[in-house]
Amino acid sequence: MAKIALGTGREVLQIDCIQALIVEFICTFLFVFAGVGSAMGADKLSGDSLVSLFFVAMAHALVVGVMISAGFRISGGHLNPAVTLGLCAGGRITVFRSLLYFIDQCLASVAACALLHYLTGGLTTPVHTLASGVDYLQGVIMEVVLTFSLLFTVYATMVDPKKGNLDGLGPFLVGLVVGANIMAGGAFSGASMNPARSFGPALVSGDWTDHWVYWVGPLIGGGLAGFIYENFFIFRTHLPLPTEDATF
Repeated sequence: MAKIALGTGREVLQIDCIQALIVEFICTFLFVFAGVGSAMGADKLSGDSLVSLFFVAMAHALVVGVMISAGFRISGGHLNPAVTLGLCAGGRITVFRSLLYFIDQCLASVAACALLHYLTGGLTTPVHTLASGVDYLQGVIMEVVLTFSLLFTVYATMVDPKKGNLDGLGPFLVGLVVGANIMAGGAFSGASMNPARSFGPALVSGDWTDHWVYWVGPLIGGGLAGFIYENFFIFRTHLPLPTEDATF
């Protein structure tokens, strides 16, 4: 059974933690800027909902893969509180550092959306909301499944020591599953999979419609996937896990 490490407040003074928070902020900022910016561009340029969905899905797939690669060595390139929680549930990052990451990711998302709002002449940053006919339970379950898929892919392609010949391809594959999930769930729940990605637009636009769904669903899905994969699919030696591992 994976050991969940609590960590201590001393971590915030460690140079590796400071560097990780800076890089995580930068990568999350750039991810949200491109992701939300693509949604704003799709709304402005296209009247075809199918084309817009594909455009947004591909933009997210590309930027997620690149930003994970960019941040992987220093911060792990989480970009997402659900990813951080999944890795925490698997004992890969301490609880204390996970909380720092949550705050960092949300601040980066707000900063990116505020800048987009300014650069586009005051256009509203589009928020994740449930589609007509989709109730709260359906929305939460959709987000649970999509985020479980995301975290399962992260573990299988980037965390698992027996990932085979996938070295270097993990971020790209994670980006692909994000794009595929947006195509699958975007028309129903918005396919957030990421509380920070939903938080920035909601705060900047002042629209909190259905917002709690995009915390509850992704955090359940991410935490569940991390716990299951870590405890049932990763081979364990007799050696104990580190107690203050900052990244995966």
